[in-house]
Parts: sequence; structure tokens; C-alpha cells
Amino acid sequence: MKIHTIGFTKKSAEKFFGLLRESGTTALVDVRLNNVSQLAGFAKRDDLKYFLRELCGMSYSHRPELAPTQAMLDDYKKHGIGWPAYESQFLDLLRQRNIEARLPEGLLDNAVLLCSEDKPHRCHRRLVAEYLAQRWEDVAVEHLT
Repeated sequence: MKIHTIGFTKKSAEKFFGLLRESGTTALVDVRLNNVSQLAGFAKRDDLKYFLRELCGMSYSHRPELAPTQAMLDDYKKHGIGWPAYESQFLDLLRQRNIEARLPEGLLDNAVLLCSEDKPHRCHRRLVAEYLAQRWEDVAVEHLT
């Protein structure tokens, strides 16, 4: 199984949907807590669902159980707790939610996890993908950039 990840920030729609088409993925799994923000532009939930279907032939699903809590996001983005503390808190949350048992593996097979951050190194989508790769058998992770 291969799990891809992508962020939309700092990407044009052409670049974003081009990367998705080139990847050959068949589904996008939105792991954002808030997927309807005006700041999301072409990546707002309803627009994204349409563009994915029409431009890439992909399905869309929103899985907020793979997102951090609002309090965690606020601590990281507004209160400056730092990436190591945020990462630790988020991984603890994934363990508490037992996502490896609750999430159907087929949902992520040949799918791409979406979040807003442009690069994966400080984004929870990478943490989700790596967390599952450590718990499920034969999973590879590829970041689309």
C-alpha cells in the first residue's frame, strides 16, 4: 500500500491538480480540521470535491479524526509551543483515538492525505501517514511536493 500526502498552500491550482493527476491516486482524504475556510481558495470542501471528480477522477472524503484538536492547533500556531511538543501531543492523540484499528486500510490504499501546509516536514499529514505505516503492514509513504 502507498499513502501519498499533499498540501495546497503555495501551490497554484494547476500545480496542485497536476501533482494529483501525475500521482495516479484515486482518492483524496482531507485531514484538515477546518475544510471550509475562505483562505483555502480552490481547496474548500465543496469546490475541492468537484475539482477532484472533474479534473482527476478522484473521490473525496473528510476524516476529522485524523486532524488535531482546535486547542492543539491554537497552542502550536498562536501560543508557540514548538513543533516537538505539538508532534508529541498529536501522536498521543492518534494513539488515544486508536486510528489504526478504526480506520479501514482500504480507505487509504492509493490515496492522498490533504492538509494545508506546503511541505510535509512540519505537518500533521506526515505524522498520520508515518504513524499508520508503522502499524499497518507493507505501507510506503510518498509526499507530493
